[in-house]
Order: sequence, then C-alpha cells, then structure tokens
Amino acid sequence: MPDARFPDAAARPATASPDPGPAARSPFVRLTELLADLAPGKPALSLAVGEPRHAMPGFVGDVLADHLDGFGRYPAGRGLPEFRRAAGDWFARRYALARAPDAEREVLVLNGSREGLFFAALMARRLLSPQKRARIGDREPAVLLPNPFYAAYGAGAKAAGCASVDLKLPADGGWLPDLDALTPELLDRSVALYFASPANPQGTIAPRAYLERLVALCRAHEVMVFADECYSEIWLGDAPPTGILEVAGPDFAGVVAFNSLSKRSSLPGLRCGFCAGDARFIEAFAEFRNVAAPQVPEPLQWVGIAALADEAHVAESRDLYRAKFDVADRVLGGHFDYRRPDGGFFLWLNVAGRCRGALSAGEEAARLLWRREGLRTVPGGYLCRSGADGRNPGADYLRLALVQDLATTQEALPRLLAGLS
Repeated sequence: MPDARFPDAAARPATASPDPGPAARSPFVRLTELLADLAPGKPALSLAVGEPRHAMPGFVGDVLADHLDGFGRYPAGRGLPEFRRAAGDWFARRYALARAPDAEREVLVLNGSREGLFFAALMARRLLSPQKRARIGDREPAVLLPNPFYAAYGAGAKAAGCASVDLKLPADGGWLPDLDALTPELLDRSVALYFASPANPQGTIAPRAYLERLVALCRAHEVMVFADECYSEIWLGDAPPTGILEVAGPDFAGVVAFNSLSKRSSLPGLRCGFCAGDARFIEAFAEFRNVAAPQVPEPLQWVGIAALADEAHVAESRDLYRAKFDVADRVLGGHFDYRRPDGGFFLWLNVAGRCRGALSAGEEAARLLWRREGLRTVPGGYLCRSGADGRNPGADYLRLALVQDLATTQEALPRLLAGLS
C-alpha cells in the first residue's frame, strides 16, 4: 500500500532503472532526469553540486589583468616554472615532508584535478614493469576504488582498459577502505588505487598510521597510489589532515598527490590544479599530457601562484564552513545518523526507512525534498556502484553540499528537516 507521505511513489514504474554507477553517467544528469516530472514546491535552492560559492579571493581580478598578454600564447603542458615552484613550495610548507618536491621533475600543473585523476589510470597501466605484467598474467588488470567514489576515478579505469574493483567502506570503520580486504592476489593484479582524504562524500580523514599501511601494502605489490586531496584545506577539527606525501619517504615512490584551487580557494571555474610525487610517473605523465591533455592558460596559472602564496583567504573560508556545520549540528543532530564530518563540505545523511516505493530511499528523499521544499540534493546511490549482489551501498543515503553562504544554509537545513518529516 502506498505511503501517504509519498503520494507520487505509486505512479512510477514498479522496477528501478539499471544502476550504471558514476563512472558511466554523471550523477547530476541522473538527478535532472529523476526530478524532471516535478516542480519545486518552494523557490529552488541547490545543495547538489560541490561547487564552492564563497567569495573568490580579492586579488584574482588584478592578477588576471596584469597577465592578460598570456592569453596570446599557447601555454606549456608542464606549466609555468613559477607555478611548479609555487606548488612545490606549498607542499613543503603545508606538509611535514622528508624533502620538498623537485619542481622540475615531481610537480605538474593540471587543468583541474579531474583531468589528472582521469588520465592517471592510463599512465599507471602504461608504466607496468615486466615483473608486474608477469604477475597479472592473463587476468584483467584492476584499478581499486572506494565506493562511493568520484566519477573520474572509474572513468579513468575504464579508459585504461582495467576492471574497477570497489573497496568496501564499512561505516563502523569510519568509511575508510578496509585494508584487510587488500589481499595479495588482488594487489598483484591491480595497477592503481584511488583514495581521498578528506573523503567525498563522507568527510573522513585518514589517520597517519592508516596511510602508512596503505602505502606499504601498495608498494609491496607495485600498485600506484593516487591520493585525491582536493578537500585537504577544509578540516573541521583542530589539526589539518595528513597528506599522502608525508608518509611516502624521501623519494615519493609509487605515490602521487592531486590537488586544486577549486575547493581550497573557492575557484572552481579557474580549472587550475596540480599534482606531485613519484618522479618516474610525473615525467611520463608530462610527456603524455603534452600530446593528449588540455593546457592551463598562463594568466590562470598566475592566479594560482598568488592563491598558493596566500593562506588568509583559505582560513577565512574554512571558518565559514565550520560555522555552517555548527548550524548542521544544531538542526540535524539526532536525525539521519548525522555526525559532524572530519573535513570537506558534504552532509552524508541516512534516509533509510523514510521513503518507500520503486526507487531507492535516497532517490525518494531527493524527489520529496524537491517537490515539497525546492531543495536539490543528490541520492547517495548515484555516487556508488552496485555490487555483484545488486546492493548499492549508497542507496539509503543523501548527499548535500554546504557550499552556499551562511544565511542560505540557515534557511536550507530547517527546510530539509521539514521536508523529510
């Protein structure tokens, strides 16, 4: 019998559509389709896309104006030497490294971290040693992914001709991939592992000991570790997250850290990211990107140089995220298994049991919030892939991005609670 709280559920098909996972289709395209037959019940407000809406740093316009002539030149694929030095210096200031990365051999500019994360899987497979190829044998090479995962990880694995193997992220283990599941047999056929800390969307920060064990396991089996650290500067406690390069020793062997200015500096439209780590990988990656990847215009790199040299705007933005989570603590405490995350700017809410019908709990909740409150949110299942048993680990969850200003957040979260009550 239909639930009176969800009158539109009975009108939809009795079977859910196939779940292709985020590597195959954008979660936001799927969300648009999910809500297409509904009108927002109140003025629309999006908490769906992880696009920071904080004010950009005040120096951006002046720096662009000072370097407009750079738009008249093709930028070098490796990036300006000044940008690579700025990124290397930032890594050395931000993290307790055995040594600073070599700006010439161990740092690259990226057209946003997404393209780097996507292409990284292709390069990892190209660089397999003869010994590693022998261990893989006639088996399909694998790329290891957290589940939920950022869509670029899975898309890169597919483009590299590798099987994606989803790692279990037990909630009682802090939503960190279960390292005990990394068996020698699995690691022997794997070419790379993607990992994020703080995680998207759960906000978990991996402890140093965990990262040390992860790197040791992967190195022992020649598995590249690709650390997505885009949320590294949004931490909600007292201490910043440990970076993967901090546990990689003086040679950074087998490890590459990816970051960008999108989250750190609230500049998602700049499309300026960077990576640093294993020199052999970075050298080969630079050659590949020279012929296959988008370049970053020089004026945008100069903005990046200025942003990496300034921490005041980063601290101000971090304080604003903390204030918004203070609101979430007050409004959502005791609901949806809410807990204040370690970092990042997402809410990962358990809406199981609140919705019924043909679709998942997360999908039903997203439709309900749009129809009642005009809130646009992402079903957690759209960020995950179903396992062999057909179960999607995000099906009962809803993701919200606290990227709006404080006043908008103060309005949105009570609407969320009302809409699912």
